[in-house]
Amino acid sequence: MPLCKSITIATLTFTLFSFLFFSINHATAAASGAAHLESESESESGNSECEGRWVHIRKLPSRFNLDLLTNCSAYPIYDDFCPFLANHGLGHKTHNRSHSWYRTDPFMLELLFHRRILEYPCLTPDPSIADAIFLPYYGAIDSLRYLYGPEVNSSADHGLSLYRFLQKNNPKIWSRYSGHDHFLVLARPAWDFSQPLSNDPPLWGTSFLELPQFYNITALTLESRPWPWQEHAVPYPTSFHPPTLALLYSWIARVRRARRTTLMLFAGGGGVASAPNVRHSIRSECENSTAISNNPTTGTTTSGQFKDCQIVDCSNGVCEHDPIRFMRPMLQSSFCLQPPGDTPTRRSTFDGILAGCIPVFFEELSAKSQFGWHLPEDQYREFSVFIPKEEVVAKGLRITSVLKTIPAVEVRRMRDKLIDMIPRIMYRRHGSSLGLRAEKDAFDLAVEGALGRIRTRIEGLRTVR
Repeated sequence: MPLCKSITIATLTFTLFSFLFFSINHATAAASGAAHLESESESESGNSECEGRWVHIRKLPSRFNLDLLTNCSAYPIYDDFCPFLANHGLGHKTHNRSHSWYRTDPFMLELLFHRRILEYPCLTPDPSIADAIFLPYYGAIDSLRYLYGPEVNSSADHGLSLYRFLQKNNPKIWSRYSGHDHFLVLARPAWDFSQPLSNDPPLWGTSFLELPQFYNITALTLESRPWPWQEHAVPYPTSFHPPTLALLYSWIARVRRARRTTLMLFAGGGGVASAPNVRHSIRSECENSTAISNNPTTGTTTSGQFKDCQIVDCSNGVCEHDPIRFMRPMLQSSFCLQPPGDTPTRRSTFDGILAGCIPVFFEELSAKSQFGWHLPEDQYREFSVFIPKEEVVAKGLRITSVLKTIPAVEVRRMRDKLIDMIPRIMYRRHGSSLGLRAEKDAFDLAVEGALGRIRTRIEGLRTVR
């Protein structure tokens, strides 16, 4: 029986890999041909909408992307991510009749991004005229062998084989700007790639972003460090990937008409130990909260129906691939608490925005200094609340007391602003309708931001020269 099971898993993995390989390579060929024709027509017209936006996808050997997917169940310490490769990284649908909701794993962003960039309207097969070079390297997936696999003591080698390839295969592409015009996606927090090369023995993480060879690239990560030179944070993928404008508008209409019967919600784990931290304070306050309160949405008192606080226990990852567990409670809540965990940021921030649940942050690093391309830093007061964690943990400030002082009209205004931002933080499904493509989503803003960042760097280089 174990032999049969292993053969079945191997067969399924091979079949899935073959499908992905065929789909992506077929799409790559089609995209390259279309981009070539578009390039010719645009150059003839002399008035290109793609001026300053041309992207060349660097052709990499499959060992740097698709081959890595065949090891999806090879790391016993890490979760088996084979089920989340479906639909080019979106995962399986939450149920058979679903059109927009998937069991998406955020660490599949590299696969999702690779599929989406094949539809980018300003692709060019000619790297010499490209404004940016995209590297379809699945760096976070490749990092698993250093983080959880047998090569944990060789983490300083992560990325060196890629660099050697870039130097040997058409080296003029890299040397033109010494990598300043290159960008890639790393679907993990930047902390996982920033172990100092001097660590002996190695600690947590690889040294990809510490390698001098990659100092000049732009890395799109799920979380950036406070001093981002190489990386910039992009939104965690949620489970919502609509294929049409109608389905997007239908969801937004549902969010607007949702009846908010809970003041604040915390969806997450931790905080059960007695050690003082903001999650422990949140749990203590929720456990001692009353069931009767002034409704922040209407300003009226609702007895027995309106709750001050609700906790959705997401310990041990039970919520990660099951959006039904937390999306319905978020739709019923006015505020979603977003305390830091192992790192400052949380995927839950974007789940909450998607549900129109106003985020409450406790650290500046949780979002304000992270996602500037998607959540403009100068607008945070318009759609979120900030409460310093020190006030909560050390001084006993009650979060509900702060939130109840916000006037109902202000809560409605913040929610309207938040709902307007939903298209900016979602990743629409590949192959979506033309109408939906007119709405800039998280992918579009990420590419736009990367191009702007690369443009600034190259202009700086030209000035120096």
